[in-house]
Parts: sequence; structure tokens; C-alpha cells
Amino acid sequence: MLTQFGAAMVGLADSIMVGHYGTTDLAAVSFSNAIFFTVMVFSMGALMGVTPLVGHVHGRLEKLETASFTSEEEREKELSHKHEQISSYMANGIVFTVLMCAISLLLLAPCIPYLDSFGQEPEVIACARPYYILIVLSIIPFLLFCFSKQFLEGLGNTWVAMVITLGCNLLNIFLNWLFIFGHCGFEPMGAKGAGLASLIARSLMAAIFLIAMMVHSDWRRYILAIRGRLITRREVEHLLAIGTPIGLQSFAEAFLFTASFVIIGWISKEALAAHHIANQMADLTFMLAMGIGAATTIRVSHQLGKGDIQAVRMASRASIHLCLLMNTIGAAIMIFGRNHIPYIFTDDPEVVPTASTLLIIAGTLQYVDGLQCIGAAMLRGIQDVRAPMRIALFAYIGVAMPLGLYLTFPAGLGAKGMWIAFVIALAIPAVLFHIRFHRKLKEEIELLN
Repeated sequence: MLTQFGAAMVGLADSIMVGHYGTTDLAAVSFSNAIFFTVMVFSMGALMGVTPLVGHVHGRLEKLETASFTSEEEREKELSHKHEQISSYMANGIVFTVLMCAISLLLLAPCIPYLDSFGQEPEVIACARPYYILIVLSIIPFLLFCFSKQFLEGLGNTWVAMVITLGCNLLNIFLNWLFIFGHCGFEPMGAKGAGLASLIARSLMAAIFLIAMMVHSDWRRYILAIRGRLITRREVEHLLAIGTPIGLQSFAEAFLFTASFVIIGWISKEALAAHHIANQMADLTFMLAMGIGAATTIRVSHQLGKGDIQAVRMASRASIHLCLLMNTIGAAIMIFGRNHIPYIFTDDPEVVPTASTLLIIAGTLQYVDGLQCIGAAMLRGIQDVRAPMRIALFAYIGVAMPLGLYLTFPAGLGAKGMWIAFVIALAIPAVLFHIRFHRKLKEEIELLN
């Protein structure tokens, strides 16, 4: 949770600091990130497939360590085989990550000369272009960090990613202060300064993670065990088969929110800035749910590897309770603080009233968004990824987009209409994911019996 919260704080810090530099810069950061995160979320989602695969093998490894064998030689042979499987996921996962980096760059880079084709105001585009170029470059080290994080989470370790994320985020805030406002001899760069700070911080995140894995003997063994023979087309395709549906599911939700930024940008830059404020606050609680979801995937995959269905069920229930608790707190903060939160970002009198209204709907959104996030994580833990992808595509693209457009323009609700569509659309996977999980769990019990 702290890792995910820390990741969200980067965007929040950028928005607060850039917002106080200027409304145009805030709109530029909002617009650029809307495009960038659509692709980044797809790649991050694809890499999430590493965690349940490694976690399932790690669960079997833990079970073997306490199992009885006819001979010590047989025991060592079985343990060695499992360690080799994990090393194989490391080797093929690196290849998979390089592939995701290439795909991300191929999707993001061609947008640079065509940013003015999205219908945004000219001054916003002029400010957005240099920021966008810098964050596109940052996706390479960031995805390398994400892969390392997902791999270690599969082994049950989450504290390394937390320390690196929080530390580098503090650095990012300091660099924002230097570059955005022009302190210590630097000239004020506004949004461009925020992009440069993000590039430096994300590069350090990847470098520090590699050092941490090489220092720890238990993790270094998997890096040192990488051999050419471990890299196979079959394993890369396996990672693609698990990761791509997760990536597409994440992409569908990200695309919905990206499209909402473009659509609301057609109203005015003030409406876009207000939408960005509500979205930033919603992201904070969503990232907490993502953290609980990551823990859920780890626990479910480990316990499934051990064959303990009761422990799988207990992990899923605990995650739901935790999510509801955290999202209730988040919703209360947004709803009761709606008249004060916007001033953290800006004092523009045309932005604050709209943002206050959107925060009420964003507070309501927390429950359905959190439950769909946890439901997806539970299904990832049992490696069920294709049906959730189809449900997500239907809800986010088939329902939310046309409904949001109708409520925003023909119905005359403006930005509020898009947020109401979010609530309705996210309720669909929030219900269906949990129904499917319990159905799949019954099937697992029948197989074991």
C-alpha cells in the first residue's frame, strides 16, 4: 500500500507544485499524463502477470521445504527444479520487459508531433510538448523497476519497492522545487521541470533496485543463474498469455480516464483542471486499493501453490474488508473536504467550485472502484485473466464511453456527467469479478477433491 501510495504521490506532488506555478501548466501536465498513462498502465498491467506465476512456484517451493522425501538427494533435486523455474521467469521476464518498453515507445513517441490534434487549447499544447517528451523517455527505467518489483512481490517481498519508491519520490519533490520554480541557480521551467524531475527519479529507481537485488544473496542467485538456455519462446509466450489480458484490462480503464481528460478539455481548461484535481484525489485511494490488491495476488497465488483453498478464501475476504475500510476513509475525506481540497492545487475561482462538486462524485466512486480492483487482483492470483479482460472492455469502453458522452454534452451535465458514468460503469466489474472468483474457487475445490 505504501509503495502504491508513494507512486500516486508523485503525480499529486507534480500537480500541486505545477498548479501553483500556473493553470496552463497544470492543464498541460494533466493532458500529457492522460496520454502517457494510458500506455504506461497497459505495460505495467502486462508485467503484473509475473507476480502470480512466480508466486505460484514460490508457494510450491515453500510446501516442498516442509515436505518429507525418501532421500536428501530427491529433496535437493525438487528444490533445485523450483529455483530454476523462478530463474527462468527472471530471464524471460527481462526479455518480456524489453518488449514492453519497445511497444510503449512505439505507441507514445509518434504522438509528439500530433499533440495539437487532440483539440486542446494552443497554449496548453505548447507547454505540454516538452513535458511529454521527458516522461516518454522515463518509461524505460520505470518499466524495468516495475518488473523487478513484480518479481520480488512474487517471492513475497514488498518492502524493497516501498523503500525505493518513497525515497525516490522525496527526491522527485525536491527536484520539482528546483526545476519548476527555479531555485539554487536553475531557471524556472514549469511543467518541463516536473518532467525532468520525473525522468531523473525514475532512472534512479531502476538502478537502485538492481543494486538491491545483487546485494541480497537469495535474490542474486536468480540473476546469476540466468543462462541463454533459460530464455525460450514458450516461456515468453506464456508471459504474454498471462500478461497481455491484464494489460488490456488495465488499458481499458486507463483509456476511459484518458478519453475523459480529452472530452472534458473540450469544455474549457478550467473544467479540465477541476477534473484533474478530482482525479488526483481519486487516484490516491485507488492506489491504496492497488496495494491491497497486490498483497491479495501474492497471498492467493502462494496459498494456491500450496493447495490451501481455505487460506485462499481467507486472503480474499481480508482484502475486501481492508479495501472497504480504506475507501470509506478516502471517500469521507473527499466529500467532507470538498470545499478545501481544491485550494491545495489552485486558487483559480473558476476551477474551485467545479472541483468541489466533482469530489462528491469521486468519493462515491471509491467503493465500486476499490471492489473491482480487489476482484481483479483475486482473479490474477488464480491466473484467471481472460474473462476479466472481456468484462472490463465491455464496462469501460462499451458502457462508460457512450454514457459519459451523452451525460456530458446532450444531457448538459458537463464534467459531472462523465464522473456519473464512471460510477455506473465501474459497478459492473465490481460485481462480476467477485461472482466469477467464487465460482472459480468452487471449481478448484472440486478438482482437489
